[in-house]
Amino acid sequence: MSKQLRGSLILLVASVIWGFAFVAQSEGMNSVGPFTFQASRMLLAFLVLLPAAAVIQAVRKKRKRTVPHRFLEPKLVLSAAISGAFLFIASTFQQIGLLYTSVGHAGFLTALYLLIIPILGLFFGKKVTARIWVCIGLALVGLWFLCMTGEGFSMSLGDCLMLGAALFFSFQIMSVEILSKQYDGVQYSAIQMLTAGLLSLICAFVFETPTVEGIGAAALPIAYAGIMSCGVAYTFQIVGQKHTQPTVASIIMSLESVFAVLGGALLLSQIPSAFEIIGCVLMFAATIISQLGGDIDG
Repeated sequence: MSKQLRGSLILLVASVIWGFAFVAQSEGMNSVGPFTFQASRMLLAFLVLLPAAAVIQAVRKKRKRTVPHRFLEPKLVLSAAISGAFLFIASTFQQIGLLYTSVGHAGFLTALYLLIIPILGLFFGKKVTARIWVCIGLALVGLWFLCMTGEGFSMSLGDCLMLGAALFFSFQIMSVEILSKQYDGVQYSAIQMLTAGLLSLICAFVFETPTVEGIGAAALPIAYAGIMSCGVAYTFQIVGQKHTQPTVASIIMSLESVFAVLGGALLLSQIPSAFEIIGCVLMFAATIISQLGGDIDG
């Protein structure tokens, strides 16, 4: 199996995990606040990744393979902490937004990072192609359908927060792409999760009142979101991006929106309306078309 195919399959698994994680995130907040849930799952992910990182380091040394960086090397910690800070902000928008919108809306609005990333290239002196502007227009039409209700267009607070999540997930993805290539993926992911988890923990004690009983009641959603979504999927993202072309990686990761709708329908009975289905199709088409060929011209 080629490295590119292996990287693509790894990212596909991550997309499935992320899609169904929206359900866990929504259900978990029946027992705890958003910051408490976020802190619990991210710190759990760190505790899972920490021994894995240590074992990988030890195996590499035993086999006399090159170990390019020590686990707590300052440059590694700083790079991963930057990604972790972006992840904290993005996840905060997403987690709180799930209190006010459906899992399906959350999945598709979060996936708009695929359109945001090329636009951010403008700040690095790159030109957005006409095709991308067409895709942005298509996505906006899809957003209109997605937010249509029986009383007309209505964009909830949750939908607005998801747009904020999409923006900061764009920063997180770009930071991983730029900063993680020279480091071990598990080590990078562990420090990223520790950073986001500690920031979430501070906010939990400032804005909420975490209790052992509440965390216990949300144990299953926390375990899935922590071990699978944060621990496994975000590590798969880092590893998969190293062996997959950026365009292909973006398309595969956007599939989380489809799995989010499936998860909401199957597990929460959140059946989308005809307008919402049209909106989802248009937004998904926009994200896919935006990734076909070159995203931006230099």
